[in-house]
Amino acid sequence: MKKIMCAMVFIVMSITMNSCSADSAEGNEDVTTTGQVITSYNYNASELETMQLINEYRVSIGLNALEKNNHISYKCEEHNKYMIDNTVVNHNDFTARSNNIINVLGAKKVGENVAYNYKTSEAALKAWLESPGHKENIEGNYTHFGISVTTDASGKKYYTNIFVKI
Repeated sequence: MKKIMCAMVFIVMSITMNSCSADSAEGNEDVTTTGQVITSYNYNASELETMQLINEYRVSIGLNALEKNNHISYKCEEHNKYMIDNTVVNHNDFTARSNNIINVLGAKKVGENVAYNYKTSEAALKAWLESPGHKENIEGNYTHFGISVTTDASGKKYYTNIFVKI
């Protein structure tokens, strides 16, 4: 009985410590958000690795590789900073992010995956692929993407990955 309880506690802690979620939006003609295109973004090794892994996965199942976009990655970074500052993992203000991308880049469709506390890019991608909503975004009809992987003061990583069809 003690082994079962220990296993259950471990499972609950694993779910609590490693979380992620997905969201998506369609563009429409009523978007009024304005903004400028961000053309510069400095990618870290985790971001480049995660993007490469996502593209390798997409190509392996017969889909197009996605083109990285600095503006989208900047919007991802803004969201990571928000999540770190507020100690949350969520899609708050996804509508504002997607509206900005729709307005500034002319996107037709926007999807977002977030994750927290995965130590490696492989672990984050594996978790996303095991979740129907995340997998749908990764395998979606998109042309571009951006990502931010930001480490907080305690060493935990926050991931925001936005997919866009332009």
